[in-house]
Amino acid sequence: MQKGNIRVQTENIFPIIKKFLYSEHDIFLRELVSNAVDATQKLKTLSSIGEAKGDLGELRIDITIDTEKKTLTISDKGVGMTAEEVDKYLNQVAFSGAEEFLQKYKGQNENNIIGHFGLGFYSSFMVSEKVEVVTRSFREDAAPVKWECDGSPEFTLVETAKEQRGTDIVLYLNEESKEFLESHRVQSILEKFCRFLPVPIFFEDKQINNPTPAWTRKPADLTAEDYQNFYKELYPYNEPPLFWIHLNVDYPFNLTGILYFPKIKQSYEIQKDKIQLYSNQVFVTDEVKDIVPEFLMLLQGVIDSPDIPLNVSRSYLQGDPNVRKINTHITKKVADKLEEIFNNDRKSFEEKWESLGLFVKYGMMTDDKFLDKANRFLVMEDSKDAGIFFTIEEYKTATESLQKNKDGKHVIIYTTNPIQQDAYIQAAAAKGFKVVKMETLVDSAFINSMEMKWENVQFTRVDADIADNLVDKNEHTDSVLSKEESDKLKALFEQQKSALHLTVEVKGLSAEVPPVVATRPEMMRRMKDMGAIGGGMAAFYANMPDEVTLTVNGNHPIYKNILAESDGVIQEKQVRNLADLALLSQDLLKGNDLTSFINRSVELMDAGKKSNLVVTE
Repeated sequence: MQKGNIRVQTENIFPIIKKFLYSEHDIFLRELVSNAVDATQKLKTLSSIGEAKGDLGELRIDITIDTEKKTLTISDKGVGMTAEEVDKYLNQVAFSGAEEFLQKYKGQNENNIIGHFGLGFYSSFMVSEKVEVVTRSFREDAAPVKWECDGSPEFTLVETAKEQRGTDIVLYLNEESKEFLESHRVQSILEKFCRFLPVPIFFEDKQINNPTPAWTRKPADLTAEDYQNFYKELYPYNEPPLFWIHLNVDYPFNLTGILYFPKIKQSYEIQKDKIQLYSNQVFVTDEVKDIVPEFLMLLQGVIDSPDIPLNVSRSYLQGDPNVRKINTHITKKVADKLEEIFNNDRKSFEEKWESLGLFVKYGMMTDDKFLDKANRFLVMEDSKDAGIFFTIEEYKTATESLQKNKDGKHVIIYTTNPIQQDAYIQAAAAKGFKVVKMETLVDSAFINSMEMKWENVQFTRVDADIADNLVDKNEHTDSVLSKEESDKLKALFEQQKSALHLTVEVKGLSAEVPPVVATRPEMMRRMKDMGAIGGGMAAFYANMPDEVTLTVNGNHPIYKNILAESDGVIQEKQVRNLADLALLSQDLLKGNDLTSFINRSVELMDAGKKSNLVVTE
């Protein structure tokens, strides 16, 4: 029997391990199972080169609970250890330089601990009052041994009886960790961290993992059904994905994985943190923002790389050239795949645009290399003709003659709500303008970004001005009203009380244009839209009163009757109703103002029977 102290120069190692080693205690099970997998894989390697003799038998890992003894045991049939190896790997803390560990990390946040210390086994002491390691080496002449430690630097190492090759790690759980005696708790941890480990893992006589997940196989050996089935394995309640990208790189870094493009029908369905990071099939985290470009966080799937530097808890990435290379590689693969689909099957690409547009626009705003490629496959859907799409160059060509302003910029006229803004779209279409849809969560930011990144392009929302002014400001003076009539009409509209900042102008527009058109300045409305979702300083704009221009169409025949009305009260109500109709089209008539509009409309209908005046939009 051997007794001794674990060779560190201080007795504070275990309290620090217990407190700072991992941010989540359940990770101890991942570490111990991962060690068991490593021992099994090492045995396979030794067997392949002739160093491990004989039949290896069934190689598996078993996790068992004994509620009476209050133990949790992880058993493998891997290489096992001799007494000398136990002393070397456990008592010396796996050559980790524990004194350096203490000096550098005592009292610091656990997120800063670097995973170069080989302390995975010692995570067992976070949940245990005592740990036993019973092991037998694959070497034929080695005697089985038992190592025991209660969490202090003192240990015992004795010969013992063990017939089978491999290692059993027996955790005598402490009072604070009795939850790990519950089957459902252990099952959930194993399913989270170990579901794709490369060695069969059994818990309660049931295998809980898939040792050969799709990403570990060659793309040539996989069918579309294989990819779809793996997606169901990852996300059993999701709709089938749009398509996928299989990553398989072995130089200058190692990276495998499968990224799926999910269906996103509505902006509020967007969910990030759906990509899982693995290291040699061991689950690490689903927070991959340092590896995957920000705009691709909307994707789903798996990436696996042993080259990504991790801290001891394997949960936080550190600055490393490989991370940047992997980030760049994933961006290029996604851009290439999108361009390939666009070029080879544009119709299918356009059918998927409702979901794809979010990825593409987000990427164009945040990644200039992606922007360069995406300029060729970004499409914009026509607001009038469903299913008709334009690339940016196609839109410029189609609108060259009508939609270039006096500065030579191409004006892209867009709608954020084709139904609500239908009257404005119709007015623009009557001028020959092409209006495209920009109605996703990212479009307000996308428009601002592209005006800075694209040359000679300006965006104008279809309701930002009267149709005549959407491309260039065009003053209209040829009204059928006299100056006196125009001034009176302007004064009547300016008398309307409103919490809005109203500006009134009377212009001679087409008789088919509504009597009053309400518009909001493009830049002010953009700032308010961004402020509504931005918070902080941006919220200042969201709370500012709306600036609205009421353009009174002096050529509309209704004004001859209104100006001729002798009853001033009725005349005022008629004007107020026309103004409210215009505000209603901009969704600016709410609460008491909306109620008043409804009641006033009923009154005017009754008055109209007497005056033969029918108030219409």
